[in-house]
Amino acid sequence: MTNQEKIHWGVIGTANIARAAVIPAIQASRNGKITAVASRDSEKAANFASKNLIPRSFGSYEALLDDPEIRAVYIPLPNSLHYEWAIKAAQAGKHVLCEKPLALSAAQCIEMDAAAKENGVLLMEAFMYRFHPRTETIIDRIRNGAIGPLRLIHSSFTFKLTRPENIRFRADLGGGSLMDVGSYCVNICRTLAHEEPVEVQAIAEWCSSGVDNQMIGSLRFASGLMAQFSSALTLSRCEQYTIIGIDGYYQVPSAFIPGKQATAFHEMRDRVETVHRFEGVDEYQCMVEHFADCVINARQTRYSALEAAANMRVIEVLGQSARQDGVWLPLH
Repeated sequence: MTNQEKIHWGVIGTANIARAAVIPAIQASRNGKITAVASRDSEKAANFASKNLIPRSFGSYEALLDDPEIRAVYIPLPNSLHYEWAIKAAQAGKHVLCEKPLALSAAQCIEMDAAAKENGVLLMEAFMYRFHPRTETIIDRIRNGAIGPLRLIHSSFTFKLTRPENIRFRADLGGGSLMDVGSYCVNICRTLAHEEPVEVQAIAEWCSSGVDNQMIGSLRFASGLMAQFSSALTLSRCEQYTIIGIDGYYQVPSAFIPGKQATAFHEMRDRVETVHRFEGVDEYQCMVEHFADCVINARQTRYSALEAAANMRVIEVLGQSARQDGVWLPLH
């Protein structure tokens, strides 16, 4: 692609995920370029822009949204701010790639979707792992019945935070293990199931700030599939999922953030193991290139904001169950 075919991105916020992963992915992409970054502190924005080779900086989010050159924005703000700034970006005519979870509730996601449609822009939740070729291959193989009808899914995503002031421990900012790493587990279970659960259940360990620092959740589907996950902000890092069908199973290590190195998943059928290997890629770059392609070609993204709303609905009810000592709750 030529420079004329690259969309100009703005970044609303200076979070570490932007600096370490998404900004480099956009800068390396074939169809996008970073034009500006905004912070509520103009000096912080200028320093961030300088360190990350970004041409322009703004001392307010509104100023970035007023920039006519920017066609799309990436929002890595705390969870509690996604709803407000995604809607404001849509109203400014900007396409929006927003960090997960898209909002604090399914209702907010639906409002954000409506705002995007009303203003003729795209809105997508930034679950980058779904764009990794390994994930795409697994989803395709499951859809085609490679291991027969699914009956069990086990997923874990845990890691250890060492600073008590981390925003993930703040209830007012939408923190907690379920909203952070647990959202990946819920998402992969729903994606692989290709249906929504009929009821869910969860138990949690709570920290003094009021958010869950550890959770175990279960999802039951009408097809007979059962899924279980564990998430934590206080345990050794573990990210994996296992998919068990009637005819075989898959084990997927380093499931959500494998980095750019080569990856694999293990298939077991009739006591014979096959290792499926994949060359290393940047899944963040895969995601931003897909999004920019959709902007350039005026087509819908692979995953909609309403899909994000469905994910958030499951998360909401899991949270309600955990607050009620693990009672099973229906989704509808």
